[in-house]
Amino acid sequence: MARKKSKGVYMISSVSEQYGLHPQTLRMYEREGLLIPSRSDGNTRLYTDEDLERLEVILQLTREMGVNLAGVEIILNMREKMSAMQTQIEEFVTGLNEKLAEQSLPAQSGRSSNSLIPVAHGVPVPSRKK
Repeated sequence: MARKKSKGVYMISSVSEQYGLHPQTLRMYEREGLLIPSRSDGNTRLYTDEDLERLEVILQLTREMGVNLAGVEIILNMREKMSAMQTQIEEFVTGLNEKLAEQSLPAQSGRSSNSLIPVAHGVPVPSRKK
């Protein structure tokens, strides 16, 4: 069973403390468009669990792999495009499987088992009756 994600929101002070970042670093990530936290009525930045997952990717790229912020932006954009493409491929395959299932069911239900015609390379093979 899949674990249900909480819908927590976190203020900039708790996020900066949790990840060992200066709040100014989080503001810079926002200016660069790498993180886009929502805002409260009082204009306080509120980070969601999804924002924190994205922040963890940013920190892994910058801290562990030495990628600069321009590279991080390119990588994050490519990840989003790849995710969208994966979704499209899955939808296409699902639709294709449904079409194939629809086409094969009527054909199978109308045939008897001895009405199958053997085929070699797309050409019907004549039956050998003696």
